[in-house]
Amino acid sequence: MRSKYGAVITRDNIIVSTGYHGAPAGMKDCLEAGKCTRKELQIPHGERYELCHSVHAEANAIIRASADELRGATIYISGTDDESKECPSEPCMMCKRMILNSKIAKVVYSDGNKGFIVVVPGTWLKKRV
Repeated sequence: MRSKYGAVITRDNIIVSTGYHGAPAGMKDCLEAGKCTRKELQIPHGERYELCHSVHAEANAIIRASADELRGATIYISGTDDESKECPSEPCMMCKRMILNSKIAKVVYSDGNKGFIVVVPGTWLKKRV
């Protein structure tokens, strides 16, 4: 696995869900399988996620919460690379679409340099997501 990500969803200062980047239930993750398909194919970060067998942290957190818990909530996302260094954690396009559909009100993610970026998901609509 190239990187490790986690997501926490809160609403009214209460944790409603958490998720991590990992294999779907019943499948081996990259560490257990002993290979990362995207790494073997030298695919750059942020591209061709359809070739990755894992479920992203944001997606895992969203599917574990009810629609009522997600509406107006905040999702926090952070991750480390394969050398355990903090890395930028902006959601990918697929996760942005899930966040928009879930009605999460705010996204806070690591900038990869010990800081955080706060985004209102509706601003993504101005760009093609």
